Amino acid sequence: MDWKPTIGAWPDAYGASFAVWAPLAKIVEVVLEDGRGGAHALVRSSDGVFAARVAGVAPGDRYRFRLDGGPLYPDLASRYQHEGVHGPSEVVDPNAFAWSDGNWHGIALEELVLYELHVGTFTSEGNFAGVQKRVDYLRDLGVTAIELMPVADFPGRCNWGYDGVNLFAPARCYGKPDDLRRLVDAAHRAGLAVILDVVYNHLGPDGNYLGVYSPYYFSTTHNTAWGPAINFDGEHCDQVRRFFIENAMHWVHEYHVDGFRFDATHAIFDDSPRHILAEISTAVRAAVPNRRVLCIAEDHRNLAHMLKPEREGGWGLDAVWSDGFHHHVRRALAGDHEGYYRDYTGKSEDLATTIRKGWFYCGQFSQHRGGPLGTDPVGLTPSRFVYCIQNHDQVGNRALGERLAHQIDAASYRAATVLLLCCPQTPLLFMGQEWAASSPFLYFTDHHEELGRLVTQGRREEFRDFAAFSDPEMRERIPDPQATATFTASKLDWGERDEPAHASILRLYQALLRLRRTEPARRGGEFAVTALGENSILLTQWTPSGPALLLVVQLKGGGFVDLRGHPFLIEHGKNDWEQVLDTEEAQFAADPQPAHVDFSSGGIAIRFSRPHAILFRERQ
Repeated sequence: MDWKPTIGAWPDAYGASFAVWAPLAKIVEVVLEDGRGGAHALVRSSDGVFAARVAGVAPGDRYRFRLDGGPLYPDLASRYQHEGVHGPSEVVDPNAFAWSDGNWHGIALEELVLYELHVGTFTSEGNFAGVQKRVDYLRDLGVTAIELMPVADFPGRCNWGYDGVNLFAPARCYGKPDDLRRLVDAAHRAGLAVILDVVYNHLGPDGNYLGVYSPYYFSTTHNTAWGPAINFDGEHCDQVRRFFIENAMHWVHEYHVDGFRFDATHAIFDDSPRHILAEISTAVRAAVPNRRVLCIAEDHRNLAHMLKPEREGGWGLDAVWSDGFHHHVRRALAGDHEGYYRDYTGKSEDLATTIRKGWFYCGQFSQHRGGPLGTDPVGLTPSRFVYCIQNHDQVGNRALGERLAHQIDAASYRAATVLLLCCPQTPLLFMGQEWAASSPFLYFTDHHEELGRLVTQGRREEFRDFAAFSDPEMRERIPDPQATATFTASKLDWGERDEPAHASILRLYQALLRLRRTEPARRGGEFAVTALGENSILLTQWTPSGPALLLVVQLKGGGFVDLRGHPFLIEHGKNDWEQVLDTEEAQFAADPQPAHVDFSSGGIAIRFSRPHAILFRERQ
């Protein structure tokens, strides 16, 4: 790829070019470390960017910038921070890596099955190389894209990644830049895309030097829960916008990533005529026209215009996380009812409505938000909505980091899994859920002592309004984010996959993802979803090019479902069915309790003894 940065440091055969925006500075110097030649003055341009080419600089050399004779600071666009976020930056040559993915063109949105993972806890190694060793496993599981939680460098030895401060530099505790490139290259060879989670709504509190270079990086009119918002629409915002656009371009060009999950886009404030996310998504797609680059938002507002093209007044994003599915499932199966869960009933009819529309709130009143929530998503295809039954937030933001499988029975977990992976929406798995991992996923940090103490205190105080933690003594039992044990407890135990209870769940995921990939009705067909009483869901899918599918899910308890004479069977003339998958098969359930299925009278009647899911295929 032809790619030349405009900020940071980039080497050539004879030296390296340096550029940094510091509009209020009079003098900016690049200071080379390790006796490599001292300080070199940069030349100011009219837009406040200081730049110069320095001869003799080579990849691996380290440097910092000095403004007006003051202290030395790392480069905001540093490609690597060997000594941490406060240390010198390193010159990196991205063109030295030998890529083997020249024939890779990305993944279509309709083929996307996301697997979200945290590099530090996904494997015992806790680094990019550890993830690379599991690429073939993920391919064989049946997912099509790895979604990496943020990898931009952060302070300390461990972090979720949302406290990142070196937005261009892969976290040094995960490996060197080429280690991330090797991971992406291996993923592409295996047929997997790599989606990168990026945080453009704030930077972490420790090692954040944006304000040193320019006060204009931060908004004077918008604030987030983490402090001042990024200035995307105020005075001198042009260079700020360029910085974040270039960051996205750098990940696409220098690391060949296949797209982004934009964190907390509700906290990206931009009142300019063209939203920054629209500008970023257009720029990264144009940068690599021979490769699909997907742009996905995390946003709770249910705003249809985010997914509409710019010519229709939208932002042109590909998809958005749609929380309603998760919240209804969790309310139904685990009983959660505090906080935002009070807006969700868990009733099968509301869950069916969510699947039918894409999200649940389309403008009706939200008790938790105190006003109307959402817009009408009519016209948006199902793949534009990302569904899950757990993700890093929904597990890690629980006080004890419990996964869904820790809190409900195995039969219900299997039923919820089938519904997730048979829905036409884009599914997202969170690392380890495919074998019902026993490890929690806790909130962990490694800040300096003073900040760490505040983080620990704040973590425990945020749960004071939850009934289970109203007692101060109970809050003290919430794991300390700063403790090493909190981080290590969150690592997956890969050995448990072979234990019978875990292996059976893994087989279920493999079977479902195989069916998702091979059944014609799953690929571009039509669908309908209805509630069959209080705890049951019927999902039907059909296409002219293959047999129809019929899924019956009993989410809670036992029950009787009678589809004899059901309008779908009558309308489509479909009355000859075979069972394709049953969650009570011995290969999926350690203690099978088969349902009684009656195919008589031109239909299907099923009596369930407990939560259960059965997928039927039309005989042809």
